[in-house]
Amino acid sequence: MRIARFSIDGNVAFGAVEGEAPDGLVLDIIKGIPYADFELSGTKVPLSKVRLLPPVLPNKVVAFGRNYAQHAAELGNEVPDVPFAFLKPTTSVIGSGDAIAYPSFSNELHHEAELAVVIGRMCREVPRERVKDVIFGYTCANDVTARDVQKREKQWARAKGFDTSCPLGPWVETDLDPSDLTIQATVNGEQRQLGRTSEMIHSIEDLIVNISEAMTLLPGDVILTGTPAGVGPLNVGDEVAVTIEGIGTLTNKVIKRG
Repeated sequence: MRIARFSIDGNVAFGAVEGEAPDGLVLDIIKGIPYADFELSGTKVPLSKVRLLPPVLPNKVVAFGRNYAQHAAELGNEVPDVPFAFLKPTTSVIGSGDAIAYPSFSNELHHEAELAVVIGRMCREVPRERVKDVIFGYTCANDVTARDVQKREKQWARAKGFDTSCPLGPWVETDLDPSDLTIQATVNGEQRQLGRTSEMIHSIEDLIVNISEAMTLLPGDVILTGTPAGVGPLNVGDEVAVTIEGIGTLTNKVIKRG
């Protein structure tokens, strides 16, 4: 099931996405929130009549770096022996169609297409065999990075945590095998990144076991699983799209920060 979060007439709701793109998509509004048992209301609205929001409002976004060998190599980094985590604040999260604001303190902005895992229940110290039980679903992500800032500052808080640096969307797909999906990024229609989730060094199970040893994960929290090779520059006016097989396409335009 595809679960979207949206606004219409000033109200925010979740809905199940039904139909086929580009013109036949409708939202069946969900009663309540999707992390618990829910019912579909039967009230349907065309997707074209709503504004898509970030599909979740995470308490935290945990991102893992250097989880594809070719990407680590293209930036001159070694592959870490264990998962390498950092945090992105909730203020970095935007949805599909929202603008990425080019930060004033950077001159080298990069796209990073990633598969995002959405947590569905509160959990801590998750055993490997129970990881699937705590996952709500999957969505597309773009770990937008101020690369020049990342290179010169030991901490990545500013380089990867600035406002609008974490586009998510367009919705969460709850019924998906994430083990071998095509993941790609285009800029102005030109392909930049192309890889498969099967190329991850550390699996989704590895990542969730690793981070849940340290912190409690809450419903709606997001895990970014790393990016394949091909990261590259974004400029004001560019349109960047992240497409993941079985999920859909996350699209954002880069604007000058006001």
